[in-house]
Amino acid sequence: MEAQTMTALLVTLVIYKLLLLGVGAWASSRSTSEIDFFLGGRRLGPWIASLSSAASSSSAWTLLGVSGAAFSWGWSAVWLLPACMFGFALNWFFVAERLRSQSARTGAVTLTEFICGKDRRLRALAAIIILLSLGVYVASQFKAAGVTFSEILGMGDVLAIGVGGGIVLLYTMTGGFWAVSVTDLIQGVVMVIAAVLVPIVALFEIGGFSEMMAGLSNHEELALRDPFGDRVGSAAVGFVLGTLGIGLGYPGQPHVSNRFMAMRNSEDVQKGTWISLIWAILIYTGMLIVGWCSRSLIQEVGNNEAVLLLLTQELFSPVLAGIIVAAVLSAIMSTADSQLLVCASTVSYDLAQSRNRSQDRVTILIIGVVAILAASFVEQTIFDSVLFAWSALGAAFGPLLLVQLWCGPVRSSYALASMASGFSLSLIWFFTPLLKGLIYELVPAFLLALLLAWLGFRQSGRGKKA
Repeated sequence: MEAQTMTALLVTLVIYKLLLLGVGAWASSRSTSEIDFFLGGRRLGPWIASLSSAASSSSAWTLLGVSGAAFSWGWSAVWLLPACMFGFALNWFFVAERLRSQSARTGAVTLTEFICGKDRRLRALAAIIILLSLGVYVASQFKAAGVTFSEILGMGDVLAIGVGGGIVLLYTMTGGFWAVSVTDLIQGVVMVIAAVLVPIVALFEIGGFSEMMAGLSNHEELALRDPFGDRVGSAAVGFVLGTLGIGLGYPGQPHVSNRFMAMRNSEDVQKGTWISLIWAILIYTGMLIVGWCSRSLIQEVGNNEAVLLLLTQELFSPVLAGIIVAAVLSAIMSTADSQLLVCASTVSYDLAQSRNRSQDRVTILIIGVVAILAASFVEQTIFDSVLFAWSALGAAFGPLLLVQLWCGPVRSSYALASMASGFSLSLIWFFTPLLKGLIYELVPAFLLALLLAWLGFRQSGRGKKA
């Protein structure tokens, strides 16, 4: 890369990072209590809540993973759009308002506290699931930072992971939930700008939608032309249902659900619903188009998950390319910061039941450093490693949360079984090639956990002690 181009990119990124650190410093003055540090005092408005929840649920998996999947899978990646839109709708129409009002009534500060109450067994199991799953999740985000800096600036992976992770740690430790939410708002805006700008320019470059589809149809790889990826019969059904099943994971993500718990009122939830859904349509549609256009515009790709970055270098000036790179890093940080805060609340609030903010920050630091070190050993693609953590969390917490919100209390033994079975089956399914080839692991794990949670509600509803 030319020196002038690299300088422009670096200047853009440095300005952007300084902005985020400034937000962290500002937010520190607003975090005067435990509920401020972990829930922003339940004062989030519709724009911050909707865009921060959207950005934190849409990690590097969205910008790098989905565009990379569209490049690799071709037309069959189209199923990712309804899958993710279903997840957004499930969260905002069926979880957001009930979780906001019920958590405010019970005084719950974390999703674990809301689901588990004072049951120590449930809290311990929830803590283990969160720390293991989000550990993989955060490590995958830092790996994405390595991919970004490696492709754009030629920086080594270890240095890139350290720089990106260090910035996230600094503003998360400084400002807590306010810093995370406001920076996620900024990052959500940057992400959607990139998701609109890049595909529009790419489509213009190749001559429109018809030329984009022709590029897939004329390709020598036949699977790129088929909406089922050349799968037939039960394999095609399993692929579609499994892909759509990604949406089932949204309610069980603690780093997303805590935004609902922090919202001010039901009117803000209604406004936030439409802001979030429009954002999701733009982001996921844009990344699919980027991947499909890249088949016609990029000749050689070493890493499929770098097509957005490569296309950016092909189509834009250094300053605009710097903004796109900032968008990718935004996707990484908006998820990693939220997950670090959830891990900290799990350790210091749910387990240790500490009210010491210094200990909260130390917990964030320790978990962040471990994640940075672990990122060097993540060998799977960003797409696969994120889906693994997504399914584990979604199956463990989502079914139980939905039953509690819409039906009522779940008997303790059944709640434990629901959480444990959802988590365990998702892991067993993921590591068993024969099962994994049938359908995405979240679908069977979610259904089993949902059945057990519903049976636990029925038991509790008959007057038996929880």
